[in-house]
Amino acid sequence: MTVGVLGQMWLVRPMTRRQKLAVAVGLGAVGLLLGLLLMWPQPPTAGPESGDVKGQPLANALPITRSPVAAVTGANATDAGTPGANVAPGVEVLARFGWGSGDDALGREQQEEGNPEGPMSLTVGADGSIFVLDQVNQRLVRLDAKGKRLSSTPLPLQAAQDVVVTKDGTALVMDRLVDRAVAVIGPDGKQKGELPIEGKGLTEGGASTGLFSDGDDVLVEREHGELVRIGKSDGTKDAERGEVPGRPSKDGASYLTAVIVDPVQGLFSVTAIAKANLEHRFTRQVSFGQAILALVMLDSDAAGLAYVAAHAVAPGSTPEAPRLGIAVLCLDGRDGATLGRTSFPANVVADESFRELSVGSDGAILFLRRTTEGAQLERHRCQ
Repeated sequence: MTVGVLGQMWLVRPMTRRQKLAVAVGLGAVGLLLGLLLMWPQPPTAGPESGDVKGQPLANALPITRSPVAAVTGANATDAGTPGANVAPGVEVLARFGWGSGDDALGREQQEEGNPEGPMSLTVGADGSIFVLDQVNQRLVRLDAKGKRLSSTPLPLQAAQDVVVTKDGTALVMDRLVDRAVAVIGPDGKQKGELPIEGKGLTEGGASTGLFSDGDDVLVEREHGELVRIGKSDGTKDAERGEVPGRPSKDGASYLTAVIVDPVQGLFSVTAIAKANLEHRFTRQVSFGQAILALVMLDSDAAGLAYVAAHAVAPGSTPEAPRLGIAVLCLDGRDGATLGRTSFPANVVADESFRELSVGSDGAILFLRRTTEGAQLERHRCQ
């Protein structure tokens, strides 16, 4: 999740409130990462595996943040340049894009003030098709499961930042800052309706930290906490706007939350609440085995496995040469036990993005890698 300054909306030169927030987050990332490096951790000790655990919220204070690597080392310090130049063994590259507006490109906009802006979000449909939110070009790009481009749909919102797809192929696109609404776009590309974000349970669109679907319910997360039900996937508004206690798992069994317990030791906890009766299923403390800066993904697959990702201090890093990677743990949805893991280099360019990781129903982890030359869509799996 990297901080989105919506370039096409800023027509005046003085620094805006959002741009000031982006700078503040970047500086905060610098301080936290340097602090982690100065407090270099010993191997983590095993913590409690159940019980109530308190800690920091799921991600940063803002729902989207500038790449911590870029904040510490400079935007291009370890940029691989051409996408695919340094593909790790076992990584499946589905598609490569240049920057631009053509069919084989995605939009990237350089800012005179603020960070460059690239694709804001991506998601995976139930059929394996992939959706990339190319808001710079005001379109939603759809690919098949192998990365072949299928279609492009115009965006009806001015400043889209997040996208999810329901089981029937309906796309939900969120603009939390300008239109402050979720557009409901049918599989045929036609808009079904528009759901207002602000209202009961969520009075400020900027407090939205994620968009989710649960059956035909459309949910918006409030400040990495409860989710507010704002409507249905047919475009019908929800007058009651009830709340649920976490992100719905794709198997329909649980609501999931996660908090950082100790960033230096790489400890976090994950909690599952039963969807059927809202009873507490488990809270388990888990370790990445390395210092972490922030949790950047909490997702699930159709089998009920939970996936938690963090920006983590990469092995071999030093205070003089800090390097960050993305570490992913795959957890048993029944009790939170670790079943597998994977890791790969983090994005290092200063582009801003809302959701750069997404898990498909089959457990494949999609990552949109960005460089100064272009982007590539990668598929990773826990081992």
